[in-house]
Amino acid sequence: MPTIVAIGIVALLALIQPSGTSSADEAAVRGLVQQYVDAREASDAEALQKLFTSEADQLVSSGEWRRGREAVVKGGLASSQQTGGRRALLVERVRFLASNVALVDARYELTGLQGGATRSMWATLIAVREASGWRITAIRNMLPAVPAR
Repeated sequence: MPTIVAIGIVALLALIQPSGTSSADEAAVRGLVQQYVDAREASDAEALQKLFTSEADQLVSSGEWRRGREAVVKGGLASSQQTGGRRALLVERVRFLASNVALVDARYELTGLQGGATRSMWATLIAVREASGWRITAIRNMLPAVPAR
C-alpha cells in the first residue's frame, strides 16, 4: 500500500510541475512578459516582433481578434497610441502545461489615461519555448465582470 501512495504522489507532482521545467524557465517567462510591456511602452515594433510566434493571436477586451504576429504588433501599437497612458502586467502566476508551454495570468493595469483614469483588467498569455527561446503565442485580455448573484 505505501508503494501505491508513493506512486500517486509522484504522479501528482508530475502534473503540478512538468518535467523539464525549472525556476529558470519561470524567470524566463516572467522576463518575456516584462519585455513585452517594455516594447509596448517604447512603441518598438521590431522588439515586439521578436517576442511573438508567427501564429500568435490576441483577443482584446473590446472583442477584437488580432490574428498573426503582424496583426498583434500593429494592433497593440495602435491601441497604445490611441489610448495613451502607461501599461503594466503584474504576473500573478506562471503555470507550466508542458515543459515547453506556460500559462501566465497577470493583472493588466492601464494608468494615466485621458482624464487621469485607470483601467484594471486581467490578461492571460500563453508562451511556448522555441529553439530561440520563449515566445508569446496567445494573449487574452479581459475586463472583470460583476459577479453573478
